[in-house]
Amino acid sequence: MKKTEQLSRSIFLFVAVGLLFLSCTQNQAVNPLEQALASADGRIKRVMDSLDQYELQIRYTQIDRFGDSIVFTDYDFQVDENAYFYPASTVKFPAAVAALEKLNEIDSLDTDTRFYVEGDSVETTFSEAILQIFTVSDNVANNRLVEFLGFDDLNGRMRRRGVKPIRIAHRLSTDNADEVTTKPLVIYLNDSTTATTKPITSGAPRPLELMEIKKGTGFYVQDSLHRGPFDFGLKNYYPITAQHALLKRIVFPDQFISEERFNLSESQRGFLLDAMQLLPQEVGYDSEEYYDSYGKFFIYGDKKETMPDHVSIYNKVGYAYGTLTDCAYIHDEKNKIEFMVTATILVNKDGIFNDNVYEYDEVGIPFLAQLGRELYHYELNRKR
Repeated sequence: MKKTEQLSRSIFLFVAVGLLFLSCTQNQAVNPLEQALASADGRIKRVMDSLDQYELQIRYTQIDRFGDSIVFTDYDFQVDENAYFYPASTVKFPAAVAALEKLNEIDSLDTDTRFYVEGDSVETTFSEAILQIFTVSDNVANNRLVEFLGFDDLNGRMRRRGVKPIRIAHRLSTDNADEVTTKPLVIYLNDSTTATTKPITSGAPRPLELMEIKKGTGFYVQDSLHRGPFDFGLKNYYPITAQHALLKRIVFPDQFISEERFNLSESQRGFLLDAMQLLPQEVGYDSEEYYDSYGKFFIYGDKKETMPDHVSIYNKVGYAYGTLTDCAYIHDEKNKIEFMVTATILVNKDGIFNDNVYEYDEVGIPFLAQLGRELYHYELNRKR
């Protein structure tokens, strides 16, 4: 290397390090997440004024690029792995990733392989199931992937890559939710030949011992009201830290050592990212019922208007038992904005679970939408 080239490279590195130091210094002075939560907007303020009842947790990641390098700066609000919240449909994200990784290990299968669950008449493909999971949060599609994986394999694949703590122990909205043995899949090897998988048996889950694992003052079982807290001890567990860790590994795999990257082909990862940001109408769903922001809580969740083409949101939401959660990478190509945010909020004012009386539309989604807007506007004006 010539001396002039060495000098130029040294100057570049010096400037880059200096900019990074300056950025870190500024970040210490201004916490953008605290600034967003201090907003006078009523959608933010009513939650912050009664914080105890909402069990709010947020992780926001600022993304800075220096040449080929990427620097993440995380900001947390009340993030605590030991403070339980019900993850609902956000667990479909790890199921999709694990299924793709397992497919990559079986030469005779790929995302377009057709299959059906034994006893079910509906045929599908792995790619169709994953698209349904991200565009309309289909529970049946998720459960089909669980039958393909089994719980132990699903959890093990996440933990080996550093996505933890996590404990997925049941299917979603089905009678056999807690069954530890999977149903066989009937897989089409070609147009006329099928193979049947063997059932997979996972270990029985143990009750979780976490703060807030018992919630509320009552719950319904069918039409019968039971007084006392609802016990989530045998439910799925997928905290903010794990959700955010998975999102980072999928969006920015090169920022992790090989042992922490999922074994996905470039085409698999590209398909997954496309699925995460597609809008329902783009894959054939009715736009009146499944409007653009149907599965996008941040920024647009409280509106039904068309989302702008230059903003892409790669995410997975979940809502059940009064808990709303969104884990998202937000990218505005036009304005060169990108950031990550994962947040969860409980909106169950009456403290009764399974009564379907939750303040999703009145409090939860407006809060998450405005939080997304506050962070977006901060990023829009942030010096890089």
